[in-house]
Amino acid sequence: MRRSLSGSFPRSFSFSLQQVAEAVEARLVGDGRVKVSGVASIHSASPRDLVFVEEEKFLSQALQSEAGAVIAGEFAGGMSAAGSCGKPLLISRHPKLVFARAARFLQDGNREGRIAGVQATAVVHASAQLAAGVSVGEQATIAEDAEVGENTRIGAGCRIGRGVRIGRECEIYPNVTIYPGTTLGDGVMVHAGAVLGSDGFGYVRDAKSGRYEKFPQVGRLVIEDDVEIGANTTIDRGALDETRIGRGTRIDNLVHIGHNCRLGENVVIAAQTGLSGSIVIENDVVLGGQVGVGEHARIEEGVMLGGQGGVLPNKVLRGKGVAFWGTPAQPVRQYLKQLAALAKLSKKR
Repeated sequence: MRRSLSGSFPRSFSFSLQQVAEAVEARLVGDGRVKVSGVASIHSASPRDLVFVEEEKFLSQALQSEAGAVIAGEFAGGMSAAGSCGKPLLISRHPKLVFARAARFLQDGNREGRIAGVQATAVVHASAQLAAGVSVGEQATIAEDAEVGENTRIGAGCRIGRGVRIGRECEIYPNVTIYPGTTLGDGVMVHAGAVLGSDGFGYVRDAKSGRYEKFPQVGRLVIEDDVEIGANTTIDRGALDETRIGRGTRIDNLVHIGHNCRLGENVVIAAQTGLSGSIVIENDVVLGGQVGVGEHARIEEGVMLGGQGGVLPNKVLRGKGVAFWGTPAQPVRQYLKQLAALAKLSKKR
């Protein structure tokens, strides 16, 4: 049942520091009744914001800021809420991580306060299924047989294709296009302009005529739970099978992932990286910006590849925790030795 709404974002909700401390498992020092609604840097914070410090030398600066409270390391544990402190504190051994979790808690809490429903200018096919709490923005379209899970938000101008499955608590920002047959798990975030499930770049050349004919691109794209996909990133569906992005993976803006690629869990890929077809990226791999990987290559678990690194087709990078750099990619120490040798050689000449 569709219903129209005039706005989806009410005034930000506030939460007590006691609620935040319990949610992020931090130790509260000071007045737990203080209300906060967001996070900020020390320089831009308002009395309704949380800030964080990882080093003791920055603590006094945070305490003198406009922030309502400070997340700090154990070095601040001996301070009291009165006297030298002056602000409530949330104490943790990992303040930056707790800050990130607090930001997510505040964001999710405000998301729950949004008004669900379908904007009057959106078009939802009669056979599409929208679960409770779904909101659909202006001029978005949802095609036949699509399914959208509870509390998911579809931004303005999105195009959700036939048979697409989107899980619970997803955030699909404006102007995202999701091609037919794509599946998104729970808690997926897709930023503006991304294209998911488009055709892969596959062609067969007719030697007689010299013409390139399109190879079938009829596979699927599966995005597992808790994946974040950056703005204007494109991920192709499989040619005949599937492309799969593993749970917890983080993909930056302007990344291209070709057909039949398989990414493991907790992979991190920085901006402007390009993956050719049929590449395997195992769990916990980190790829820097502007990395290029050739078809059928494999990057094994825990490998780190520095910015502008290149992996040739059919090659394998292995070594958990090993950093690679250069083109063709090699262990960073070996690569730096080669650069030094070249520098010496050029001086001699």
